[in-house]
Formats: sequence, C-alpha cells, structure tokens
Amino acid sequence: MTKHIFDSDGRQLPVMEHFLSIQGEGYHTGLASYFIRIGGCDVGCHWCDVKESWDPVRHPLVHIDNVLNQIPNHIETIVITGGEPTLYNLSYLTRKLKEQGKKIHLETSGTGNVSGNFDWICLSPKKNELPKPEFYQKANELKVIIQNKTDFYFAESQAGLLQNSGCKLYLQPEWSQRDKMTPLIINYVQNHPEWQISLQTHKYLNIP
Repeated sequence: MTKHIFDSDGRQLPVMEHFLSIQGEGYHTGLASYFIRIGGCDVGCHWCDVKESWDPVRHPLVHIDNVLNQIPNHIETIVITGGEPTLYNLSYLTRKLKEQGKKIHLETSGTGNVSGNFDWICLSPKKNELPKPEFYQKANELKVIIQNKTDFYFAESQAGLLQNSGCKLYLQPEWSQRDKMTPLIINYVQNHPEWQISLQTHKYLNIP
C-alpha cells in the first residue's frame, strides 16, 4: 500500500491528524508550529508514543488540499511527521505549502525516499532500520533517542556518517527512562560539547 501511495502524485495521504501546537523537541523547541502527522511506519520502535500511527490502513486517505485549507494563515512553520512520512511522495504537499509561503520541517527516521522541498530536516535514526544514505547528506539536525548506555555509541556512529558539517547534534532521553538517562546525557554533553540536550518539552507542558 505505501509503495502504491509513494508512486502516486501525493495529492492524497493517510493523514492521522493535523493540529496547531508548539515544537517540543530539538533545535526549534518553543516555536509555534502546525503539525501534519502521516500514518504508516516501517520502523516500529517499541517505545514509540504514537503507535496508533503505524498502520496506514487505520487512517483513510484524505485530499491534502483539505488539510492545507485548515492551516492558520499566521502560522509560518509546518512540521511533517509520522509515523514515517518519507514512505510517501511529499512533493505535492511541500509544493502547495511553499505556495502559501510556509517554512517546512520534516521529522524522519530516514528509511523512506527523499521527496519534496524542505527548509529543515530532523533525522532521528533507529538501530533496527537505518536511514538511507541520502539523509546523512540532507540532515540539518540529528536527534538520537537515548534509552540505554549503548545508545551513546550509536549516536556517535550516526554522527560520523553525516555529510553536512553544520548539522546540529542532539541527545534526547527516551521518555519512560528520562529519570535514569537524563543525568547520563548531562554528563555526556558536558564532556562532548558538540552535542546538545533535547527534551520533550511538550510532554512537560501537557500539549500535543
């Protein structure tokens, strides 16, 4: 199903939800943003907090123009997230957003295909399904989830593959392990200042 959708022109996508909120993670934390969450994921992290997004069949195809018409005019930043949005052809979606003068951010594990035009790409690689090589070239931000001590080694290995010298590096505690891992991340960043800490501030603020 996902291959068929990617091969289409992208005018219809299995949009799970779309909403106005505040970016809670990474470089743009605190920025008012409109999120478009696309259903379907081929990674399936056991600690994912939106498991309901995994199965695209649960989210009927909607015409993307109907979603775009609901974005407030005053909101400049649009975040395309999932699931895994790169399973789909995003060219139509990003072209229409650009026509509205929006800045477009992508949140991805990098397991799909590069399509569309983005102002910012946040790459969040996972051990069980590594990103395709082109994402290491295009990433503006690398965000690695830290659930256990071995994830620090994974983070460094992923940073070593980046080809964008200006890519921002973030370590983010997995939410259920935050009390245990946050002190370790603090210590790591103090000793490796090329990295920064990302927190899921939207969860602390109790917003989507």
